[in-house]
Amino acid sequence: MYSIVQESLFDMEELIKMSPNEKYGWIFETIDITPFVLAVTKKSNRGAPESLNYAAMIYSLFIRVVERMPTIKDLVNRLNTSDEFRFHCRFNGSDSTPSEASYSRLIGRLRGLPLFENSHDELIFQAFQEGFLDGTNVAIDATHAEARDAANPAKKRSRKKQVNQPTANEQMDFLPENPKEETPVPEPEKPKKRGRKKKEEREQWLKEQAELEAAKPIFEKTLDQMVDYSYEEIEADIPVNPSWGTKKNTDNKKFFWYGYKGHLAVDCESQYILVALFSSAHVNDGKMSIPLLKALAKRHPYLNIEYILADAGYDFKAVYKQIRMMEARPLIDYNRKNEAEIEGKDKYFRPVCKEGHSYVYDSFDEKYETLKYTRPKECVTCPFKESGCQKVFKIKVESDIRKYTVPARGSHSYKELYKKRTAVERVNAYLKEFFQLDNIRHRGGKLAKVDFDISCLVYTLSKLAVDRINKQMNEMKKAG
Repeated sequence: MYSIVQESLFDMEELIKMSPNEKYGWIFETIDITPFVLAVTKKSNRGAPESLNYAAMIYSLFIRVVERMPTIKDLVNRLNTSDEFRFHCRFNGSDSTPSEASYSRLIGRLRGLPLFENSHDELIFQAFQEGFLDGTNVAIDATHAEARDAANPAKKRSRKKQVNQPTANEQMDFLPENPKEETPVPEPEKPKKRGRKKKEEREQWLKEQAELEAAKPIFEKTLDQMVDYSYEEIEADIPVNPSWGTKKNTDNKKFFWYGYKGHLAVDCESQYILVALFSSAHVNDGKMSIPLLKALAKRHPYLNIEYILADAGYDFKAVYKQIRMMEARPLIDYNRKNEAEIEGKDKYFRPVCKEGHSYVYDSFDEKYETLKYTRPKECVTCPFKESGCQKVFKIKVESDIRKYTVPARGSHSYKELYKKRTAVERVNAYLKEFFQLDNIRHRGGKLAKVDFDISCLVYTLSKLAVDRINKQMNEMKKAG
């Protein structure tokens, strides 16, 4: 679990400790599982009648996450041994207990359907209408999840000695008496000379390169090219099969895992998950930020987003462009990428006076998209005050959208806003600690995505339940 110094905005543990009668009632009060039931029920009246209570099975899958049951086997055992638990899962007395295979088939039918996404968006809209979130500041980040699939072992190089080829005389012994005429083997083309290609050759080569570039999958294209695609096109191409991933931990050491990544966009004030995407572990965070931001704009157009907060893993020019296209302002930690320091600027790209003191961020001119820097306080006693140092610097944000943000890097207002980014890390920790995100049991990317979607959906259900309980308690205090 992450170690984050931030005051808790809600107490999820209290909901976990509540009695089942109260807890499940609050959690499942707002969700409509009718689309889920319709999706898995038979479409025809022919054949054997349905003997399973699919609505209760879906509720039990959600309750398994709340109760932190490791496997489906544990869920089935609990249903077999506890009539009270069966009642909470809304099974009738005449319903037979589903087997593990029945749950496996149910999850297989839910695979690839947009039900979780649609239900999640409806819950977020309800929370927005009830005033529990406003979406002014949004933080994005990724978290790792290990797979149960076996990792592909690295292919070892064969060290066996090659068998000696027979000599020409030995080969003649194996030839038939009347050999058929063999087609002559064409001689290999001579290597082309180095140097500039001819005009015709260069045009053909450029045409071939353009065709190869167009045939590439979306996630093999550059970030600048991905910005031009729609969310639906990118979503359909997101790789979800388990793979090897690597990242740096809090000790700045690399660690590797085999599995997946979850990519979240979280409201900083309320800690609601606005968008949750799932991908293979090898996919770069920066590339997944493009569909994440496009989904945020498409699925929640009613939100007035002002700032998008992210760490240095998202410091790409295309990400800044995508955020600005959403009419929001990016606050992304700068990644120097072995860049040399700029003469006359400090580490936050603020102008520096002759004595080495950094200028102070003063204000932002929205009309001209310009940052204003004024003299530092040390200039009061500086000998160059009258003749050498410039009083005011004005720098356009468009001159370099990575270096110059609003508010300016290094300013007090920038630091206070950027602190809110830890909300997404806190949500990642909640998902792993209480909602089974670190316990994805199903093999294969598409089935594992169902586990991921259930974890995020149950988290949002629980979050909405907590906010409603707090609101009701506050109203009772005011009335009493």
